[in-house]
Amino acid sequence: MRLHLHLLSDSTGETLENIAKAALAQYDDVETIRHFWPMVRTEAHLERILQEISQNPGLVLFTLVNSEIRRTLETRCRALGLPAIAPMDGVTHALSGLLGQAAKARPGRQHVLDAAYFARVEAIHFTIAHDDGIGAEDWEEADIVLAGVSRSSKTPTSIYLANRGFKTANIPIVVESPPPPILYALKHPLVVGLTTSADRLIQVRRNRLLSLNQVTETSYVDQEAVVREVAFARRMFADNGWPVIDVTRRSIEETAAAIIALVGERRGETRAEA
Repeated sequence: MRLHLHLLSDSTGETLENIAKAALAQYDDVETIRHFWPMVRTEAHLERILQEISQNPGLVLFTLVNSEIRRTLETRCRALGLPAIAPMDGVTHALSGLLGQAAKARPGRQHVLDAAYFARVEAIHFTIAHDDGIGAEDWEEADIVLAGVSRSSKTPTSIYLANRGFKTANIPIVVESPPPPILYALKHPLVVGLTTSADRLIQVRRNRLLSLNQVTETSYVDQEAVVREVAFARRMFADNGWPVIDVTRRSIEETAAAIIALVGERRGETRAEA
C-alpha cells in the first residue's frame, strides 16, 4: 500500500517526524512517500503546500500554533476529504488543564537554546572523544561507562545516550588485553556491562568482516573463542558487581532506556543517602 504523508511544522519539524516514524513502525508493507514542510509560518507558504497536498492526497500531520494558519489548513483539508491531525493537541490540552494556564503560542519554543541543549552538545563531544577505550584518564567525568566485547552495540548505544545528555565512554573487553586499572576504581560514572549471545555475536561479526572484504574464518568469529570471550566478560561484570544488559534481542533504544533507568535508580539511592 502507498501512503502520502504530509508533515507541516512551524519549526524544525523534528518532533513531528519522530511521532510519524513511531506510528508508522506499527504497520507492515506500507510504502510511505513523505512530504516534509518545516517553518510554515505564513498563509502564502501554506497555500503553496496545500496545492501539493491536493495533488498528492494523504494523511496530514501538523504542529502549528498560529490559529489562523491552522484554521486554514483544517478547513481546506476537510474540503479535500483528508484527515488533518495535530498529534500534540491531547498532551497540550491535558497540561493546560492540570497546570491551570494556557500554552504559549510560540513556534519552536521547545528548541530554545537552554542549559539542557548545551549539556547535550557537551555530552556528544565527550562521548565521541571517549569511544572504544580512548581517554581513560577522563572516565571519572563520564555519567556512564559501557563495557563489552567487540560488536556488542557499545558505540551506537553511547551515541544515543549522548543525545539524551549523558556523557558516555565505552571500552572493549578483550581477553588478551585487560582494561586499565582505572576502570575498577571509578566512583562517579555508572559502569554497565553489555553482553549478547555468542551465536548472535558471530553473525554480527561475520557481516562486519564481509562488509570490509576481510577473511571471515578467524578467531574473531570462531565459535569456541567467542564463547570464551563472552564468558570472560560476564565474569568480569559479575566480579565487579556491574549491572548487565543482554542486548541480543534489544534495539539500541531499548538498551539505552534500560541504562537510563539504572542511572535514575542510582541517583535516587544517592539522594536518599544524602
